Amino acid sequence: MLTLDLTNAPRWHDLAPGVRVQLRPLTTALMVATRSDPGVEVIPEEASDEERAVAFAKALARRAVLAWEGIGDADGNAIDPSPEAIDALLDVWPIFEAFQLTYVSKGLLLEQEKNASALSPNGPSAGASDTAKPARKPARTARRG
Repeated sequence: MLTLDLTNAPRWHDLAPGVRVQLRPLTTALMVATRSDPGVEVIPEEASDEERAVAFAKALARRAVLAWEGIGDADGNAIDPSPEAIDALLDVWPIFEAFQLTYVSKGLLLEQEKNASALSPNGPSAGASDTAKPARKPARTARRG
């Protein structure tokens, strides 16, 4: 069942021990705005999927991050989110992965569900259930006349 959160309130997401970010809800408007972000639009066609994912995640995070805790500068002083700081945060591999898993992937689950194929009823991906009932009797062949 699809549950709708009609409050549309920002939520805190833990990205690492002691590091959390407050993010806007992942809405259609946010995704559309991110797709037309200048940093996303200039990605060359020959760019790898990984390069595209990083550019998209950074553009999305720049729009979605409202506040954070547990993030500081080189001297250990707490800093506020800024576009440069958000990009630097997502350059940290475990943070990028956590952002993708806790925020981006949850928003894309519905997109993946509609594009998925059912499992094969037999073979290496066995798991789909039959939709037709078995025939009661064997089919008769036509008479040759």
